[in-house]
Amino acid sequence: MQDLETKYNSIFLLLEQGNIPELKAQLNSFDANEVAVFLEETEEQLDQKNIFGLLDLKLAAETFKFLEHDQQNFLLHSLPYEKIAELLNELSPDDRTAFLEELPGAAVKELLVLLEPAERAVTLTLLGYPEGSVGRLMTTDYLAVKKHWTVEKVLNYIRKYGKYSETINIIYIIDDDGVLLDDIKIREFLFVSPETKVSDLMDSRFVSLSVYDDEESAITVFRSNNRVALPATDKEGVMLGIVTIDDVLRLAEEEDTEDIQKMGGNEALEEPYIDAPILKLIQKRAGWLIILLLGEMLTASAMAFFEDELAKAVVLALFVPLIISSGGNTGSQAASLIIRAMALGEIKISDWWRVMQREIYTGLALGTILGIIGFLRIFFWTFFTNIYGPHWLGIGLTVGFSLTGVVLWGSLAGSMLPLFLKRLGADPAVSSAPFIATLVDVTGLIIYFSFAVMFLKGTLL
Repeated sequence: MQDLETKYNSIFLLLEQGNIPELKAQLNSFDANEVAVFLEETEEQLDQKNIFGLLDLKLAAETFKFLEHDQQNFLLHSLPYEKIAELLNELSPDDRTAFLEELPGAAVKELLVLLEPAERAVTLTLLGYPEGSVGRLMTTDYLAVKKHWTVEKVLNYIRKYGKYSETINIIYIIDDDGVLLDDIKIREFLFVSPETKVSDLMDSRFVSLSVYDDEESAITVFRSNNRVALPATDKEGVMLGIVTIDDVLRLAEEEDTEDIQKMGGNEALEEPYIDAPILKLIQKRAGWLIILLLGEMLTASAMAFFEDELAKAVVLALFVPLIISSGGNTGSQAASLIIRAMALGEIKISDWWRVMQREIYTGLALGTILGIIGFLRIFFWTFFTNIYGPHWLGIGLTVGFSLTGVVLWGSLAGSMLPLFLKRLGADPAVSSAPFIATLVDVTGLIIYFSFAVMFLKGTLL
């Protein structure tokens, strides 16, 4: 860490001195990720512009993909016209597409003109796939060979064209129509005779993505398979590109961040929190707060419905926060577990019955534990205070059974709502913890006062 700080201090010193030759030499000795971190920590935009402009083309392209979109846009347009063209053409197709898809249509058209014909064709093809699909995520830089080739021919092909590929860890086998037949790790070619045919190494067992799959599907498949890249094919099985692990890791981070923000009762931010304008933060948070406020108004309506019971037994009001918070907490727990399990591919919509069974058992067990604790609290308090009077047993049973019922209901609501939303085609993350809590608050009051009427009718009520 100290070594990195020393490097950065040296760069700042050279910037102040205006020692451009030494500055350029030091910058181009950095790794792309180090340059990206340095650019993000450099507050002056003029310094960012000068630093980026001194990078060699290859390093600039590698650094570019590590930057936030706003910074990418600024730095790209800080370059001379011819340098913009060079950088865009140097970017890998997937990184270029990821940048362009965030821009307005007019800006995209302006930049597409700067691309070489072959790169422009590839970019237009990738941008033509549905937004959020694997087609937008893939790169067309990969190595594909034919099954009748010898290993020697394959290795010669790799030596000649491998530098243009995103990765050479995996070699793809296609037929004359471009249909994917297999994928083989490069190590398999290194330990056999040069005269060996590719077909002798094939086992026809491979995993692929469809270019029309959504990006979340790619994350799930990568998690299930230990691969650095996966092929992407069309409906006929023709190989069109590959998706690499670096893009999937970036995407997974974005998806996880979005889900966490939604589960907290926010709309997802499209930029880092610290860079988001205050007005946008207000807009992203106000909508859900208004919805939740309207939901909580139903709690007040439920309280008003049982106004007579509260007037007769004011002591019941003491336990309202305890009842509704227990249900809300349990629902939030269940929702968080289910949403994460769905994101990891551990459960599917078809597993709803198994999930419900598990949550019935879990909810009953947890509710019973909390119900016993609630009953015991009232029981032991009778030795120190007369607040519950001679009807402490009925109050204790009301609280105990209510906690059991509310916790059971919270578990069921929290687990089933994400699956229900997914079935409707909505994002399960919108069944956020605050939303679940509000839903369980209202129903929890109904459960609580129903048990109160059951155990206290004829005495307090």
